[in-house]
Amino acid sequence: MKLVRSKDLLGWFFILIAVIFITLFYFYPMLQALILSFQSGMGVNLEFAGLDNYRRLLNDPVALTAIRNTFIYLIIQVPVMILLALFFSVLLNNPDLKFKGFFRTAIFLPAVISLVAYSVIFKYLFSTDGIVNKFLLNLSLISEPIEWLMDPFWAKVLIIIAITWRWTGYNMIFYLAALQNVDKSVYEAARVDGANSFQQFFYITIPMLKPIILFTAITSTIGTLQLFDEPMNITRGGPGNETLTISQYIYNLSFEYTPDFGYAAAVSFVIVILTVIFSIIQFRLRGDKK
Repeated sequence: MKLVRSKDLLGWFFILIAVIFITLFYFYPMLQALILSFQSGMGVNLEFAGLDNYRRLLNDPVALTAIRNTFIYLIIQVPVMILLALFFSVLLNNPDLKFKGFFRTAIFLPAVISLVAYSVIFKYLFSTDGIVNKFLLNLSLISEPIEWLMDPFWAKVLIIIAITWRWTGYNMIFYLAALQNVDKSVYEAARVDGANSFQQFFYITIPMLKPIILFTAITSTIGTLQLFDEPMNITRGGPGNETLTISQYIYNLSFEYTPDFGYAAAVSFVIVILTVIFSIIQFRLRGDKK
């Protein structure tokens, strides 16, 4: 009994350390940010402002533009990225495919490249006289260079391309790992019953990967709502705030403009609210009632 009791105490000791650190570095800053969102002023001279910051948020055209841009990235980029990741995972799970290791590494490699480094490279590749425009001109697909960095529409397209290029391989790894754990006899039975490749994909692969798809959809949604590096390094939020995201606007409120930490904290809770809303929607679409 003493041995069991000492093991229990040791287990609670290790759990207590984790709880203390999580509370100190995660929940406490979150609580402080919530309190800060009800205050106004600069530096340490903060005063209680009630709901003024949230009322200001509803009438702030720049904040509404940032929310709109982030929402556009979310509804377009996340589904496209998940579909591409599924496609590559199924393709690279084929046992008859040669050089699988090379292709898996090549597709996953963007996920480990520095965010700043690849953002700067994309900025030069998609400049007016960059390689991409020259390539499209040589193929006669366009008659004049596309202003990827200056046109509001094409700037959004560029950000979506950059995010998709970086994170598709990362999500592919999750699907590939899940597919390798699926019993091959399931597919063999489907082929015996006359199911073609498309039917196997939609009626076997997708249902089997449903929990992983939900996981990647939620993590990708959270990542997109927190999107900062690509717009900051490629377009600086321009032109005319047309690629500005919520996280970038929070940064601007805190460090670029006259510091307004209370209002920046209020804007940051937009990300929290949107994350909760989209997570609930995704759980509902999966069929979970909890």
